Amino acid sequence: MTTNTILLLLLSLVIAGGLSYFQYFFKAKSKSNVIILLAFLRFLAIFGLLVLLINPIISKNSLEITKTPLAIVVDNSSSITALKSDQKAVELYQKLVSNPALKEKFDIQSYQFDNDFKTSDKFDFKGNQTNLDEVAKNLKSINKNLIFPTVIITDGNQTTGNDYVYRFDPVNKVYPLVVGDTTTFFDLKINQLNVNKYAFHKNKFPVEVFLQYAGDKTANAEFTISQGNTVVAKEKLSFSPSKKTASINLLLPADKVGLQIYKASIQSSAKEKNNYNNIKNFAVEIIDQKSTIAIVSAINHPDIAALKRSIEVNVQRKVILVKPNQINDLQDISVLVLYQPTTAFKAIFDNNKLKGTNTFIITGNNTDFNFLNQQQNNLIFKMSNQREDFLSEFHSDFNLFAIDDIGFENFPPLQNPFGNISTNGNVSVLLSSKIRNVSTNAPLLAFAENQGKRTAFLLGENSWKWRLQSHVDNQSFEKYDVFIDKIVQYLASSASKKSLVVTHESFYNSGEEIIINAQYFNKNYEFDEKARLTISVVNAETKQTKNYDLLKGSNSFSANLEGLPAGKYNFTVKELNSNTSYASHFEILDFDIEKQFVNPDVTKLQQLAQQTSGKAFFENQADNLISTLLENKEYKSIEKSISSKTPIIDWVWLLILIAILLTTEWFVRKYNGLL
Repeated sequence: MTTNTILLLLLSLVIAGGLSYFQYFFKAKSKSNVIILLAFLRFLAIFGLLVLLINPIISKNSLEITKTPLAIVVDNSSSITALKSDQKAVELYQKLVSNPALKEKFDIQSYQFDNDFKTSDKFDFKGNQTNLDEVAKNLKSINKNLIFPTVIITDGNQTTGNDYVYRFDPVNKVYPLVVGDTTTFFDLKINQLNVNKYAFHKNKFPVEVFLQYAGDKTANAEFTISQGNTVVAKEKLSFSPSKKTASINLLLPADKVGLQIYKASIQSSAKEKNNYNNIKNFAVEIIDQKSTIAIVSAINHPDIAALKRSIEVNVQRKVILVKPNQINDLQDISVLVLYQPTTAFKAIFDNNKLKGTNTFIITGNNTDFNFLNQQQNNLIFKMSNQREDFLSEFHSDFNLFAIDDIGFENFPPLQNPFGNISTNGNVSVLLSSKIRNVSTNAPLLAFAENQGKRTAFLLGENSWKWRLQSHVDNQSFEKYDVFIDKIVQYLASSASKKSLVVTHESFYNSGEEIIINAQYFNKNYEFDEKARLTISVVNAETKQTKNYDLLKGSNSFSANLEGLPAGKYNFTVKELNSNTSYASHFEILDFDIEKQFVNPDVTKLQQLAQQTSGKAFFENQADNLISTLLENKEYKSIEKSISSKTPIIDWVWLLILIAILLTTEWFVRKYNGLL
């Protein structure tokens, strides 16, 4: 307390004593014991009130001992059970946390990890992924700016996340406690299989397989990929102590449309401890994008041949060349390319108003622009009879589909009548025109969408020169042909807007996160945050049904369908207010990555220990680990002096005491007839 506070407290004693004396002893006729008691009670009450008004601050010093944290982290993934080490892992954990010497020296922190990391002292070893990277990241955050040891009871077999060896803080020692049988068993394993999720019908899709061998003898094996009872690929392999890995690259035919399930397997005549990692199922969805493109023209022009070649580079496209009077049925046509339309095209435009086929209109010197103004209203043409050459200018903000600038501004000019071209409605411009490097702000290549129908406009002839220029620039037609293919792909796709849009995969692997996302739009095609979406999932074989609510996120609704076993599932997403629904299916492939291992990854764990200046121990060396931790003089308890300051006004008991003193004084006076 300060000198001023002490002086104020002394003054308070004088005031309290003076007031008590004045009331009970000044001019008093008698000084009985009752009067003395009352004066004393009044003195204490007044002094207490004055002390509260002065509000002195009471300082208190105490000593606190802070122990070094000891993080004990247990691998809770199912690979521990697969290696038959779950009971041993629990025993080792209990031995560490119950050791009196460790408890006295360290502040023991218990954690578990699989795909996630959390505090726990009970373990079920049912995690479907192993992520040691999460351990490193979370311990850095929890024990920030502290020097502490970490014991990890694990097999070291990580299945997801970054490589954990270099993710731990090198200033904090890590002591891996390795569980699992380290004896080398004969084992053949499909270590990794890479394949695209989608392939096009009647094409071939690549499959890349990495195989691994463990053993001390030469072994012959056979790798096969089968679909049902049919073997679609087979290859013989040999392994030895000096050749423990192999890679295979295959091209499989995409003969059937839809989701195709395949089984990759590797077998040998020798008996293995773990056959589960000899098989890996995978799936590919074969997409049929076969489409017929009709190029309609009343004239012959090199543009038509160049366009046909570019489109048919994609084997899924078929181009037919027809005259305007030769095409009546548009039923099998995916895209209509109308080259320099005139009044001869009237029947085609009339038929297409009923059919609604997406069109690609290319104009030029022979185009009847008055007729074209009558047949569509996306672009308004006011053209002269003068011909002009138009260069192109690329618009990088174009966003209808992904497209790169392939050197458009270096391409030769297109020729078209000179005039004024204006847009009307929802028109997106990819290329605008320039005349001798002067921008006209008029479209050269534009796309329009009206009531679900898509139309593209290329305003100029001689685009065949673009294809040749692209070949000169790149020694290949590929970039230009991809550019044309993206235009055709955009036009061949349905532009109809749905009120309920659901996003999902056709197949998932067991243990993967299965997320179904959905968006519901109102009549103005605005995202409806008040929608009530549910999903019903039915196992196609057992007919067991599960229902979930979709939870709203920032711009979509989602449901996590975790815990579903392998199998085929049908599902229906329904919006309850409007009764709108979407039905589809997916398949969960039987693949448990945690069952792929026969041994702990001792090498990786030793590397981790070395990186952090720690040491790896095996499950029969737990006592050595305890001794190492106890003997390490880096980890010492820290004694801190804690100073706390408390204002006396926070003392509730002082208020209670003042109230008791005043109450007692009142009762004594009342009892003795002094009131």
